[in-house]
Amino acid sequence: MAGVSSFMKYSMFIFNFVFWVCGCIILGVSIWIRVSKAAQEDFHLNNSLFSAVDLMIAVGCIIMILGFLGCCGAMKESQCMLLLFFIGLLLILILQVIAGILGAVYKSQIEKALNKTLIEEAKMLQSNSPEDQVYQEKFQKFEMLYI
Repeated sequence: MAGVSSFMKYSMFIFNFVFWVCGCIILGVSIWIRVSKAAQEDFHLNNSLFSAVDLMIAVGCIIMILGFLGCCGAMKESQCMLLLFFIGLLLILILQVIAGILGAVYKSQIEKALNKTLIEEAKMLQSNSPEDQVYQEKFQKFEMLYI
């Protein structure tokens, strides 16, 4: 029985360590995009997309905290940390279910907003202004879909 317990302990630690590292990467890249003017130009971000970057910063922080609670809770076998870890995962599950329901309820508005954004981006790709030429070159450089 001790072997199974030890296996579970270390496998949970490894899983949560990878989870924590992913949170660090998400947080680091999101902060870099938010702070760096060069990154904002490279990704062609406008003010409306900063809220998405801010959301990714928050997601990175939450993932890091949950990964930390899972790692430390597994290694120290702390019921308190593992309970907080479980509650955090449960809250994320509930939020995902709510987001899915809201996505189904507001499907038409979401489709309209996405289509509007796609049409604006397609017009930008077909434009001949100097700013848009740079955008088109970056699309070709990264081998993205050219409309």
